[in-house]
Amino acid sequence: MLRLLLLAHASTDALADVRFPADDPLSDRGRRELRRVHAPAVDHTLSAPERCTVETAAALGMCAEPDAALRELDYGTWTGRPMSAVPEADLAVWLTDPHAAPHGGESIATLLDRTRCWLDTMAGRSGRWLAVTHPSVVRAATVCALGAPVSAFWRVDVRPVSITRLHARDGRWTLRLT
Repeated sequence: MLRLLLLAHASTDALADVRFPADDPLSDRGRRELRRVHAPAVDHTLSAPERCTVETAAALGMCAEPDAALRELDYGTWTGRPMSAVPEADLAVWLTDPHAAPHGGESIATLLDRTRCWLDTMAGRSGRWLAVTHPSVVRAATVCALGAPVSAFWRVDVRPVSITRLHARDGRWTLRLT
């Protein structure tokens, strides 16, 4: 059986500034958040390649193997921009049509496909795994594990340094709440 813990990275200035993230470092707030987190006991640790996830893993004393499948949603031309700078019509399309990518980046449907493929790969493994990643990837993994419709993506709220627990047995995923 596989036990998979998805750890959302600690806070960055992008979160506080309500802007689309770039390859941001952790903020002072994020470093304070990590002082209250204890590294879970796991056999293997993976991390998205971005700076905030690598810094989160390192702050917990974890030596994480980078995994590109855990990377942040590609925000295209919106990367680094405040949400208020994006035309409302474009933002509305992106938030309501999971196949839309008016920003030239990745659609929510594409993120879900990428995450589903990663989960399929992980389901064949065993042991306790930790994946330090982004809230968008945690949302996508939750939607995929539950077999929920793509419209559920925006209804999953993921806080910084929260842990989402998934178990895989016989190719099926279970969400475990603690």
